[in-house]
Amino acid sequence: MNIIIAGDGEVGVHLAKSLTELDYNITVVDPHSELLKHLESETDLLTIVGDATSPQVLRDAGVGDCDLFLAVLHQESLNLVSCMLAKKLKAKKTVARITNAELLTPRHREMMREMGVDEMVCPERIAAKEITNLLNNSAATEFFDFSGGLLTMYVIRLEADSPVVGHAVKDLAQTYRDLQVKVVALLRGGETIIPHSDTVFHPGDQAYIIGRRGQVETINRVAGKRSFSIRRIMIAGGGRIGRYAASTLQDSLNTTLIEHNRERAEELAATLSDTLVINGDATNIDLLKAEGLEKVDAFIAVTDSSETNVLTCLHARRLGVRRTIALVENTGFINISQDIGIDTIINKKLITASYIARFIVKGDAVSSKWLSGTNAEVIELKVGKWSPATRKPIGQLDIPLGATIGGITRGRETMLPSRELQLKQGDKVVFFTLPKAMAAMARLFD
Repeated sequence: MNIIIAGDGEVGVHLAKSLTELDYNITVVDPHSELLKHLESETDLLTIVGDATSPQVLRDAGVGDCDLFLAVLHQESLNLVSCMLAKKLKAKKTVARITNAELLTPRHREMMREMGVDEMVCPERIAAKEITNLLNNSAATEFFDFSGGLLTMYVIRLEADSPVVGHAVKDLAQTYRDLQVKVVALLRGGETIIPHSDTVFHPGDQAYIIGRRGQVETINRVAGKRSFSIRRIMIAGGGRIGRYAASTLQDSLNTTLIEHNRERAEELAATLSDTLVINGDATNIDLLKAEGLEKVDAFIAVTDSSETNVLTCLHARRLGVRRTIALVENTGFINISQDIGIDTIINKKLITASYIARFIVKGDAVSSKWLSGTNAEVIELKVGKWSPATRKPIGQLDIPLGATIGGITRGRETMLPSRELQLKQGDKVVFFTLPKAMAAMARLFD
């Protein structure tokens, strides 16, 4: 597969680095020569300095032989134009990063496809949706549905008093017979571990668990967590993520939004009828206290400053707020932020990579989720008609090191993997994979 990534900064570079272990030809087009020199020194990717809206630059990048063209520049209009040009120059599939969620409506999607933009990703809209899902499950640090909610991935940190700490993975099924889940990975001290039956749980492990959605309470109990009701929330930052989140949550939750820009705050107050909008500085803890920070159940910091988001979440935690969510742009800060007490980190680079991954893996990818704090991914693929996976039971499949199957859906039926289970054409398989194993796993189900 020939892939061209058009970027103008960290998002394109992060996406390129994430794909380096796949067996694809990747070309990065970026106007920043120094950034590309740094990328070339770390990888063997082909880089071209230039403007992705230039037809000649796109030709130099080989767009005519391109299977997938990804435009992830900061400016939406440039992404749309470059995708249109790439399609005109015979790129097979184009994907644009956008900021205007209006383009995602069915009518506008069809219009964009006619103009050459096959797919669009709005990281801010996806981030707001993730925040909403997380507030519906107060104990998980990440929460993601597959197969329309038939299977769910829970990411949850094990407390020191968790009843499974000190016990092996195989003991989980014996102790909790009503718990139908698969532990696909553990994050421990920055290292991603794919557990086997004798792997022992440690306090502080971040467990990646796949199972049916209705098992939230049991999973929380196993992890040493207690669910609690979220009724009042405070959002710091009235940008696109804050706006989308408030508009979704204000009907069911008592919502306060803090925005430092007066003009934007006035606009938000006019459009968010059930949200209390305060014009003020989110770093002013006295202001947050005066607006009831100590009484809220969840604090969400999504300002343009990662430092502000982390610091305000830490203040909220110190004042007794039970749930904190922070937008952090630097992926290197994710593990540190979680280690110092922030429950969940939202990162737009990972969100963009998650959406785009489904177009990159070979096979019929349904959905994907790039995981915070690790370079791993959970992918849902539909089993193809001639798939090697249909020829043998799961226990005899050549599953590569660095990957594991988490769950299967067959129609409306959900199944956990077993050595005897044989997959069929049309099954949807959810699997956890490190980058080195992604291509082999995709080929297995294609």
